[in-house]
Amino acid sequence: MRFDLTDLRLFVHVAEAASITRGAAGAHMALASASARIQGMEQALGAALLQRGRRGVTLTPAGQALLHHARLVLQQVEHMRAELGAYASGLRGHVRLWSNTAALSEFLPEALAAYLARHPNIDIDVQERPSYVITQAVAGGFADIGIVTDAADLTGLESLPFALDRLVLVAPRGHRLARHRQVAFRETARYPFVTLGTDNPLQEYISRHASRAGAPPQSRIQMRSFEAICRLVANGVGVGVVSETAARRYRRALRFATVALSDPWALRRLVICARRLDALPVHARRLVEHLKATA
Repeated sequence: MRFDLTDLRLFVHVAEAASITRGAAGAHMALASASARIQGMEQALGAALLQRGRRGVTLTPAGQALLHHARLVLQQVEHMRAELGAYASGLRGHVRLWSNTAALSEFLPEALAAYLARHPNIDIDVQERPSYVITQAVAGGFADIGIVTDAADLTGLESLPFALDRLVLVAPRGHRLARHRQVAFRETARYPFVTLGTDNPLQEYISRHASRAGAPPQSRIQMRSFEAICRLVANGVGVGVVSETAARRYRRALRFATVALSDPWALRRLVICARRLDALPVHARRLVEHLKATA
């Protein structure tokens, strides 16, 4: 039985994506090549690793065992790269970072840019997910580091404070809501909204809490970024909810009003989490230290 590191990385990508197609894309490999490698691994092992279905793939017991060992091997390789990095500048490190929307949009870009500029041999795989999915991924070994709200279930994980994220309402100048300094979200229910896409983790968070308050937002149009929401709001399309840092930034160039939300869920404390901070690979540990310093 001979599996190389490329095989193991591909298999982890396929297992995490529950799809050979998406796994191949994550491993930057052609689908035909990825399929051939998976089949070669199954032939070498003499057992099926995946159960193929119309909606993707699931792991067989043999696949579960291989996934466990593949993660251990790749983590050990990452430790080796980190330790040898001081002696061999050509070795590349890899960190898997999963983040919620607010942190990824508002707090991480500059911090990650500075870190990557200082560490040219380190790559970061960033995934945007809801906080509850991120904590599960970190606990399950799918991600090295997560950035989530402290309302997520952090059982079994270690965490550090990262940032405060306050959600605010943005409304066109002259809008009835723009006259208020603060409103409860339920007071906005009758107005059309410019929202993020339904598949966006932050929109999922907003919609969940709004529904609990009996005020699900009436989405008139869905956009992909805070900037796009602010632009449409400034042009009178509707109202929206964005991070306060984004509203402050775009308000300099666009004409809209910012109104505080009185709902407790509008203020979120973001934290960095990992299974064990002191057991992270060196590159990931250094990234956590950098994020702490820039928080």
